Amino acid sequence: MRLFVGVLLPREVVAVLATVPRPQDPGVRWSAPEQWHVTVRFLGEVCDVGGVAAALGQVPGRLRAEGVGLPEAALGPVTAWFAGGRILHVPVGGLDDLAGATGWALSHWSRAPEHPFTGHVTLARARRPGHGLQSPGAGAPVAIRWTVTGLALVASTLSACGARHRVVHRVPLG
Repeated sequence: MRLFVGVLLPREVVAVLATVPRPQDPGVRWSAPEQWHVTVRFLGEVCDVGGVAAALGQVPGRLRAEGVGLPEAALGPVTAWFAGGRILHVPVGGLDDLAGATGWALSHWSRAPEHPFTGHVTLARARRPGHGLQSPGAGAPVAIRWTVTGLALVASTLSACGARHRVVHRVPLG
């Protein structure tokens, strides 16, 4: 099963993201609100879903041991294309400790990522490399803060219409 660990967005955050303009561009595929999340750790294909779920249960204790309370996520301040112009996103700050604790708990199931954690919500994907840099969409102001109260282990199935997500396990952080 193809899995990732994510922070699901509360309704008020989804409502703010829904106000972001979505200019028409045949070279850009916009993501749907039910796809919006912050990926904390991508795992890829995993057979032992129960083992991953059990290991995720260590995250709240690890955060407490590090003196970290419930994470405060900060979305914004504006939409931007990642370098390469393939992904339009909104940055999300405040989740580095959560990502670190998740990586620690899941070290048996995933190797260290090639790039440091960069919290974000993906809004659109360009169909060709670099296309997004010529497409409208970047620079839209969007900002909101919220307290993160849990993690989700999510199964992701790829399709021509974009990924379909299904929560297979939840871990409350409080």
